[in-house]
Amino acid sequence: MENASHAFLDAVRKSMRQIRTAVGAATINPALLTAAERIQYEGYLRREDTNAAILKQAETGVSIKEIVRLTGHSRGLVRKVLRGQRTDVFRVRESSLEHHLSWLDVQWATGRHNGADLWRRLKVRGFRGSERVVREWATRRRRAETPDAHSLQRVPSARTIARLMTNGRDTLSKSETVTIAAIEQGVPLLVEARKVITAFHTMIRKKAYADLDPWLERACTGLVASFANGVTKDKAAITAAITTSWSNGQTEGQITKLKLVKRQMYGRAKLDLLQARLIGAT
Repeated sequence: MENASHAFLDAVRKSMRQIRTAVGAATINPALLTAAERIQYEGYLRREDTNAAILKQAETGVSIKEIVRLTGHSRGLVRKVLRGQRTDVFRVRESSLEHHLSWLDVQWATGRHNGADLWRRLKVRGFRGSERVVREWATRRRRAETPDAHSLQRVPSARTIARLMTNGRDTLSKSETVTIAAIEQGVPLLVEARKVITAFHTMIRKKAYADLDPWLERACTGLVASFANGVTKDKAAITAAITTSWSNGQTEGQITKLKLVKRQMYGRAKLDLLQARLIGAT
């Protein structure tokens, strides 16, 4: 299941250029960016110059080895550029607000839109981040409530687009809904990739073995062809997952429990106490 989700994320990354064209975001208005986003955007412009130089060499038939020699960039970077994996404007890291987003949504719905006030309330709840982080979140949320031509000039990262396209429409803001609608209209191959991944999830959950071969035939011609090729190579394992009642869920659960105990004890006790706790946890 997780590999299928990663396959859809890869499909989004491959389609980022078409996505920007679809939402009219070939250029970005820096005035709409936060301070942190502006720094990332400047880095994106430098990456685009590098990407253009590499793609220009590739268009003339130059090999990857020769491009590495001519440009001085690593082989891994050149491969990423040629595969379309280095096109995100904003590189996403886990925010310090991640665990407080549901609470912030409730506060926003009740009319509390002041970033400084939200930050003070969050501090009471144990939040250790800076006021700027909360103010920038409030600014982005405020802009998301006003979908217009300017809001469409900012394209989210590939990871964010993948999440928005697989979430229910009723959970999206107005700006997100407009953006996803534009992407779905302008990049139909991405919509098909989402349907293929959804069909795979349904097939696994319902254990519909008869759908496996038709699914492979459908998936091998789209954006998730590499994932379908991997399923073909591991067809015996996929067949077993669909046709049998066995699962490694219990094993993974026990491993997670053991890792939790190990991390709680790290640096605080010797091996004998750690062993005692692990045996007690199992």
